[in-house]
Amino acid sequence: MSIAVQKQKLYINGEWREGKSYTELKSPYSRETIAEIPAASEEEVDEAIAAAYAARQTMAAMPAHERAAILERVVEQLKARQEEAARLIALEAAKPIITAKGEVARTIQTYKFAAEEAKRIHGETLPLDAAPGGEHRIALTVREPIGVIGAITPFNFPMNLVAHKLGPAIASGNTVVLKPASQTPLSAYFIAELFEKAGLPKGALNVVTGSGRTVGDKIVTDPRISMITFTGSPEVGIAIRNKAGLKRVTLELGSNSAVIVDEQVDLDRIIPRCVFGAFTFQGQVCISLQRIYVHENRYDEFVEKFVAAAKQLKTGDPLDPTTDVSALITPNDVDRALSWIEEAKQGGANVVLGGERDGNILLPTVIVDAEPTMKVSCQEVFAPIVLINRVRSIDEAIELVNDSRYGLQAGIYTDNVHTAWKAAKQLHVGGVLINDIPTFRVDHMPYGGVKESGFGREGVRYAIEEMTELKLIIFNQN
Repeated sequence: MSIAVQKQKLYINGEWREGKSYTELKSPYSRETIAEIPAASEEEVDEAIAAAYAARQTMAAMPAHERAAILERVVEQLKARQEEAARLIALEAAKPIITAKGEVARTIQTYKFAAEEAKRIHGETLPLDAAPGGEHRIALTVREPIGVIGAITPFNFPMNLVAHKLGPAIASGNTVVLKPASQTPLSAYFIAELFEKAGLPKGALNVVTGSGRTVGDKIVTDPRISMITFTGSPEVGIAIRNKAGLKRVTLELGSNSAVIVDEQVDLDRIIPRCVFGAFTFQGQVCISLQRIYVHENRYDEFVEKFVAAAKQLKTGDPLDPTTDVSALITPNDVDRALSWIEEAKQGGANVVLGGERDGNILLPTVIVDAEPTMKVSCQEVFAPIVLINRVRSIDEAIELVNDSRYGLQAGIYTDNVHTAWKAAKQLHVGGVLINDIPTFRVDHMPYGGVKESGFGREGVRYAIEEMTELKLIIFNQN
């Protein structure tokens, strides 16, 4: 594919600025250079933080209806340019264009939810005379913006996960310094342009690209930033928490999500859904379906039908509307995934589909008989690899799902309400999905995990709660 290489600019204090140095951004699929991206210096990051800090009072004083109107204008612009936005995601992330269009549609919904929630931020009243000594007093709570939010986003949803930081932040009257993933900065600059045209005050949003060591560390440690919201790997998330001091921190750190298949379910109904959960965007989704535990009475049938369905997936150019699976984000990720597959084979697991590369594409891979200690099982694979294992009972399956350092979401397919309720109670995860895959998410639901999947919740209203301070006001009527 022929690509016109564009030189991007930093967005600081409402101005587009040339960077002092640049790096090449390459297509994950073709390895062609698609853009030149500014690598911000510590001084430039400092200017972005200073701009956000200076603008925080303007944003805090802005009426809710004005914040909502800005977000609505972003929604309308994005609706008008959604084809362009989807192509941008496909180019920089190698996300198949059909999947990219789905992400843009969700991004529109996320900003729409944010516009609506901007008008619904409220507190409560408390009758203090419920306690001795509280007579003649009444209290109320209000939510106030926390200040400057440092947002650090990943490559896998470069537009919608940015929206999950920016939407709630702007809705609640905060300002933002955004560091997008190094591989997917174009979507972030695109959104910054929309906010600029929508009338967001200068300094309320700043986008700085560059290395985690320079940009990320400065954002995390600077005292003018009140909160860090991060989506990415557990290793980086733990390091952020250790460096952030008393800042509020929300971390969404990924998973090796699982689904349980009970013996009485209609396999023909659930197989397409499970294939989607395992292989959408090459498995590079925090809640990608990585582990499937099937009751032994249906195991062979499930594997046969799952493999047959997965064989129908088409690999290739992300801009081809018929492509289901394209390149992993970097060639090194293909190498890593292949090494994990080889380790599984050496340990006695069987690869019944895939396990090979085609350029930077890892072919959809199905592994059976994998031990829980293998990397493809116990770590986050972030590739089009799924394990299907046999279980003798639902209790055994629940135990295997919980035997993980992660706990983001898990699913169970069952027609037995008692089994469903047992799974809902016993699965140690942030979200349990009954008769669905763990890959399900809509943008207003509370979203987050336990254990090394992080803490805090996204989902617009829940993120607003994280991004605001609760203030208590007491009136003494005497």
